[in-house]
Amino acid sequence: MVIRSLSTFKSFSRLASAVALGASLIAAPSVAAEWPEHSITLLMGFPAGSGVDVIGRNIQEPLRQALGVPVVIDYRAGAGGNLASAVVARAKPDGYTLLLGTAATHGINPAIYKDLPFDVEQDFTPIAPLVDVSNVLTINPKVIDVKTIEEFIAEIKANPDKYNFASTGVGTGTQLAFEEFNARAGLKMVHVPYKGGSEALQSVLRGDTCCIFNQVQTVLGQYKAGAVRLLGVSTAKRVDVVKEVPTIAESGLPGFDSYIWFGLFGPKGMDPALVEKINAAANKALQEPAVAQRLIDMGNSIHLSSPEQFRQTVSDNKQKWAEVVKAAGLAPQ
Repeated sequence: MVIRSLSTFKSFSRLASAVALGASLIAAPSVAAEWPEHSITLLMGFPAGSGVDVIGRNIQEPLRQALGVPVVIDYRAGAGGNLASAVVARAKPDGYTLLLGTAATHGINPAIYKDLPFDVEQDFTPIAPLVDVSNVLTINPKVIDVKTIEEFIAEIKANPDKYNFASTGVGTGTQLAFEEFNARAGLKMVHVPYKGGSEALQSVLRGDTCCIFNQVQTVLGQYKAGAVRLLGVSTAKRVDVVKEVPTIAESGLPGFDSYIWFGLFGPKGMDPALVEKINAAANKALQEPAVAQRLIDMGNSIHLSSPEQFRQTVSDNKQKWAEVVKAAGLAPQ
């Protein structure tokens, strides 16, 4: 269940609460009955200020309130999020060490890194999705003065050697979002990777590159300031906070639907009752009106789901990005 606006969100809150409560009532007595007895560590594989950090910081206090113990954020940035993932994969399955994983760590990385020290499906317990985030084609109108996806495609095709696109690094979601778009639109553009989101966006603002696919929340400030133009969001439905921006699907590429997700994972072997308890706490945290509104205002879609549904999402997403990586001709690192 993905919720893109607060009005839609409210209509599902009672149902989600009832489901979570029912799951907790029928769970057999287990370690979950006494858990948690002390603080929980939430590992994040990307640095402070990143999209992962934004989500983590916004969910940290609501999770503390729902669980009754502190939630301590531990940054283990590096290797595309793999450092933090490796720590959680080796941790005890007691619920005290969790990962804020993403479509990058559990969808893209298996196709990009050939020697991962873990299996993203076998060595983790999917607990709860948190939000889905649309990417948006963001341009510097001083470099490429077009107003629609159709105009963008026509301009690139007419001048194939003129424009470069930026990304936050080789094999990252920002590159692959553009590679997916290029493949669907029949474009060939030169990729210019940077070391992170700030550098990549600055390259677009300076005019070193013409454009970037990035998360709505990352470019929202520059968009409101008039420094960039948003041509189309990558999801099948428009994003509430920028609802004036059309979808790519309705702008000449029917069926285009791509997004980045964020969610909670634990090590493999977690007690199912404990998983349900954390899932219920996460859903409760996301149902707090102030929390929901804040996340939606940043361009996120709240995602309430069961652990089993989240596991399927991870599996499907891994297959999808493997196909994109293969089509883009990227060799595993």
